[in-house]
Amino acid sequence: MKKWLMTLSMAAAMVSSVAVAGGDAAAGKAKSAMCAGCHMADGNSVNGMWPKIAGQHESYLIKQLQDFKAGGRVDPTMQPMAAGLSEDDMANLAAFYSSQALKTGEADPALVEKGKEIFMAGNAASGVAACSSCHAPNGVGNPAANFPALQGQHADYTVKQLKDFRAGNRANDAGKMMQNVAAKMTDEEIAAVSSYIQGLN
Repeated sequence: MKKWLMTLSMAAAMVSSVAVAGGDAAAGKAKSAMCAGCHMADGNSVNGMWPKIAGQHESYLIKQLQDFKAGGRVDPTMQPMAAGLSEDDMANLAAFYSSQALKTGEADPALVEKGKEIFMAGNAASGVAACSSCHAPNGVGNPAANFPALQGQHADYTVKQLKDFRAGNRANDAGKMMQNVAAKMTDEEIAAVSSYIQGLN
């Protein structure tokens, strides 16, 4: 537990390196036409493999765009999209999408109990930390520490991200926090918690 808290403190300290939010939402809306094909006009994507970004924290959106542009986060679709964005573009897009209302989904009733258990308490036996400790019990995240909002996110997308963290295919998490958590999760735990998150609101 002490090691986990130290990692959490280190991650919070690293937030200062992320661009400060404060973009122009109107300018972001104008720029967002290029994003709407996947994320839809309001940031509520309808394809389960493309994330909902409506209501996401500005600082988190900016960091992801910066990481895609710099190659710290690898995705064949997002890297070319981010390549031509300026810092102002990123801030403006983040301001626009964070101002949009999130549309949540529904959890699979068969997975709710197990998913809630992992989200709220983790798995002490295997060392899986509770998702709620960083992302809040209602999944709204922690913008001060740059921990993203999870509530309502597509289960398919969350499954892919957790498996990518587990495999080391995604490595843009501060202090390898998510990689270390996902490394201890089973496929069944990932499926259950991802479904629970999809219905969380």
